Amino acid sequence: MAQQGELEGKVALVTGAGQGIGRAIALALAERGAMLALADRNKLSLKETARLGQNRATATPLDVRQGQAVAEWIEATRAEFGRIDILVNNAGIFPRRPFLEMSENDWDAVLDVNLRGAFLCARYAAPHMREGGGGRIINLSSSAAFEGTLRGVHYASSKAGLLGFTRALALELAPYGIRANAVAPGMTDTAQPRGGLSEEEIAERASIIPLGRIGRPEEVAGLVAWLCGPAADYITGQTFHINGGAYRS
Repeated sequence: MAQQGELEGKVALVTGAGQGIGRAIALALAERGAMLALADRNKLSLKETARLGQNRATATPLDVRQGQAVAEWIEATRAEFGRIDILVNNAGIFPRRPFLEMSENDWDAVLDVNLRGAFLCARYAAPHMREGGGGRIINLSSSAAFEGTLRGVHYASSKAGLLGFTRALALELAPYGIRANAVAPGMTDTAQPRGGLSEEEIAERASIIPLGRIGRPEEVAGLVAWLCGPAADYITGQTFHINGGAYRS
């Protein structure tokens, strides 16, 4: 159950907030009282997320691969709200491609968004968190980082990279009261798996998950919001799996 008001006065940055898990995370944080600075490449879907956030959000079209644009977004957020407390690195892409057909450009495109984008956002947000006495950074990884995935060598590699990034970040930023954790969802009911799988394939995969279904965006969002709240004050450098038992570490 959401703890109403537990994030009141906090300011959260959420990338990839236009749809799916990113939208669900934004709404979960807003429900708990946070003010939001949302970013996504899709301007229209981003505006819809901001509207659903009940006027607790700003919406900025953004390509997280562009360092200058990321820096300007974060500086503008700091200027408007006076602080930055939470960063959720959710922006990601997964254009499926067989490894033997994968080009350098295919590889670079996925690593640039999924890993470089997280680095850039954290690099420019963390100094403001340090100035404010602490903060939370949540990186959205994937069960693909542990199990691999067909036609997704670039994607699995980027999501595995986020795990090392999270652990190292947690070590360096702990003295400033900044916690960094990763969340690794399994297959979730969003547009992403439908970019390369049929409904029949999705149903087949769901049938072998111990809990008998794929995840819901709101369930992932609930975990992320919990990690941003006071109950997770003593947690950093960890990876949290949410996959219905499909992967058990």
